[in-house]
Amino acid sequence: MLKHDVLCFGETMAMFVAEQLGELASVSLFNKRIAGADSNVAIGLARLGFSVRWVSRVGDDSLGRFVLDNLRGEGLDCSDVQIDPAHPTGFQLKGRCDDGSDPAVEYFRRASAASHMTPALLQPGWLQARHLHATGIPLALSEGCRSLSHTLVDAMRSAGRSVSFDPNLRPSLWPDLRTMVQQTNALAEKADWVLPGLEEGRLLTGQQTPADIAGFYLDLGVELVVIKLGDAGAYFRSANSEGQVAAVRAPQVVDTVGAGDAFAVGVLSALLEGRDIGQAVARGNWCGSRAVQSRGDMEGLPRRHELEAYERLP
Repeated sequence: MLKHDVLCFGETMAMFVAEQLGELASVSLFNKRIAGADSNVAIGLARLGFSVRWVSRVGDDSLGRFVLDNLRGEGLDCSDVQIDPAHPTGFQLKGRCDDGSDPAVEYFRRASAASHMTPALLQPGWLQARHLHATGIPLALSEGCRSLSHTLVDAMRSAGRSVSFDPNLRPSLWPDLRTMVQQTNALAEKADWVLPGLEEGRLLTGQQTPADIAGFYLDLGVELVVIKLGDAGAYFRSANSEGQVAAVRAPQVVDTVGAGDAFAVGVLSALLEGRDIGQAVARGNWCGSRAVQSRGDMEGLPRRHELEAYERLP
């Protein structure tokens, strides 16, 4: 019997969010939270009732304890998160915007504890998860993290598990564009489901239309490609189906950070429940609209009762 529904891994950082408008240099009040695209998805799936194992590495410091306390509080199994006595927990500073624009973000994650993950971290018990969700962020953190990403995806595929992949491109973490594209696609082609944004897809494939971007990955052996189109909703394509699902309009956009992660939560949760692709994309659009209405990377992720109430609406 499988122990977990989903396995997620990556770097969770502490995040200091400005409580005042203006340049980060002039802000004196910050609210401490957590941040990380990979763990946003893990938290979102846990809030919807899935059993999620989270794998990472944090420093033996107050920020590492803060990160773990928050992840455990969200119901994640963090029993295999390593405590690194030699390297610190990464953190970031995030500005405040009240007009729906992207806030300024500064990262302090170089040589962090999470960047020192390697395949040696892998435990046989991790393969007792039904599904693996991966992103392109660990690929950019270090050679060790990149190797762990491939080792884990290969092991899960060999065990007959399903794998999803969100590129989550972070160009500032890569030495150059060509390396980012090559390394990201090398992992994407091993996944069952790939979930890029439109601009990410254009950058990674050289194609311009959603159909051609999806075709690029389908030709590599991916089963399903779902492309985020922002205000236009999302496009999906598999070998047997194709379509576009309209966006769910948010009455107010407060913070766009984390919307793509929330979208992934909606799509993955529905697919893992056996819903059809159209239903999964529609749920992803709704989760994304929820996320942009709250300040914070994961604060707007819905609970199961909220999702059920929404899906009961006529």
